[in-house]
Amino acid sequence: MSQKMVLGIVGGHGWMGRSLGIALLERNILSADQLVVSSRSGASDAYCNWPDVRCVRDNRELAALADVIVLSVRPQDLAGIDIGDAGKGKLIISLLAMASVKQVAHQLGSDRVVRAMPNAAAEIRRAWFPWFAAEGVNPSERQLVQELLESCGMARELPVERDIDYLTALSGAGPAWPALLAKAMLEHAQTNGIPDDIALEAVMQTLVGGSQLLEHLGSDPGDMVERLINYDGTTAKGLSEMINGRLSDVVKHGLDAAHRAACSPRK
Repeated sequence: MSQKMVLGIVGGHGWMGRSLGIALLERNILSADQLVVSSRSGASDAYCNWPDVRCVRDNRELAALADVIVLSVRPQDLAGIDIGDAGKGKLIISLLAMASVKQVAHQLGSDRVVRAMPNAAAEIRRAWFPWFAAEGVNPSERQLVQELLESCGMARELPVERDIDYLTALSGAGPAWPALLAKAMLEHAQTNGIPDDIALEAVMQTLVGGSQLLEHLGSDPGDMVERLINYDGTTAKGLSEMINGRLSDVVKHGLDAAHRAACSPRK
């Protein structure tokens, strides 16, 4: 990455903006003087280990300093973002759900817009970032976007924008879906008399270990389910009951609801 490029993060003290900024600094993708962050609350101690990071309150000032601008604010805050003429035509990376490329381009005055969907695992460098680039984004800028997002985990460019809306529901939820499963498992263990600390440890290690094994195997999760059912042990009994109870349908209904909420209006 060019040592002259300056990255500006609007909302750089929020959870995602901070996670991205610190990851870029820790991995030496950016030097401290290449990062400028804005926040309505002003400076915080988030970047205390990098005193050369510039912290500003005014997004117009950030846009004047930055070559590339990252939007890391709440979707409802987009209408209030004002970067003035200094940001017009610059590469914009939007991390906002429910805000289309067209909406971001109209608000900020640039047709060089990328939509990316983070999740909370960015904080531990285990996020998966799907992203889509408008036609105005050139190949070298796409390579830059990939490098920036990979600082927090994995990133994948998508061929069409509508896929971002669906993946906002699927992967953008981050730990929400496994957290709900963990909650149900934990409550069941406690109901059966398992001490709280042991129950929590058992649930967390089961889910984390199981997920890592699935990732390691790299195969269709359905293959694992089928294999365990065919083994016809205690796990098979539990799986069969969950399948017969239409757990899959409940999950799909939940994802449908999240997808409907995530769909950006196209104007």
